[in-house]
Amino acid sequence: MPDYKALNSSEYILNAAHADFGMAALELFRYQYANNALYRSYCDLLRVNLEIVQDVCQVPFLPISFFKSQPIVSSPAAADTAVLVFESSGTTGEVPSRHYVHNAKIYEDCLLSGFREFYGSPADYTILALLPSYLERGNASLVYMARTLMAAGAGAESGFYINEWDKLATILRRNEATGQKTLLLGVTYALLDFAESHPMDLRHTIVMETGGMKGRRVEMTRDEVHAILKQQWQLPVVHSEYGMTELLSQAYSDGEGIFRCSATMQVLVRDINDPLDVRRQGGGAVNVVDLANVHSCAFIATEDMGVVNEDGTFKVMGRLDHSALRGCSLMAV
Repeated sequence: MPDYKALNSSEYILNAAHADFGMAALELFRYQYANNALYRSYCDLLRVNLEIVQDVCQVPFLPISFFKSQPIVSSPAAADTAVLVFESSGTTGEVPSRHYVHNAKIYEDCLLSGFREFYGSPADYTILALLPSYLERGNASLVYMARTLMAAGAGAESGFYINEWDKLATILRRNEATGQKTLLLGVTYALLDFAESHPMDLRHTIVMETGGMKGRRVEMTRDEVHAILKQQWQLPVVHSEYGMTELLSQAYSDGEGIFRCSATMQVLVRDINDPLDVRRQGGGAVNVVDLANVHSCAFIATEDMGVVNEDGTFKVMGRLDHSALRGCSLMAV
């Protein structure tokens, strides 16, 4: 089992993920069982025998709701020594999830590595973000993600745009004219509002939605949203990002809502009535293994429903009926 010093290195995590994801996951499970008191108690309540856990499907996945009630920490450091605290948006009166991050470099390196897997170097892109509701809070993981990509991106025009739609449209048209690769990242309702007021032809721009209506518009399916964006901007596809406050890794879709995980992430499914019935493919509730969650918990039982394909790609089909809707949750297909 690796020690804390090794696991506190993004290089170690990325190398382990690429070399043997399953082995890395099992090593991290044993480390977190030993160093995360809440997770250990949860495993013990399920009467999990560590000696028989030889596959990631046998690992207990912590219900994501625990991030709302208690600090989830798997390291010698206490929650109050975290360098970052990501907090979910939630709805009015709802207790937010909090994710205590003790090594920002792990998050940033895994994010940039995953982005390069799918899109190449962020230095080739102008990164533009439409995340108005998230900017109102200083600790949204999605804003931190966008800032990290912008810092590695191209040009001074990378940045956040809230009400400056005419300026944003001007930048997009200028980049289209010069062939400058551009990523327009946005929360769903903001992308829809902008697209309806500023139709244009975007041939060199990747439009990536992150989900979320935030009560600003009538809820729509992903297909309906993508159809509008494609029509308004003459796009062949609309990309999507799957992430959440409780995760430090991301999955991306380059169309049709089919997501592929970055190297430090894997998605499984569980039976909604049996948390220990976990499978590599098929339909059910979504479980996520996130090797970047070294200092919290790498094994998260989400409140999303989905289908995992034989090749590891997946689709999100909606939310469990009892789950509260969240700003970062993705829409039903």
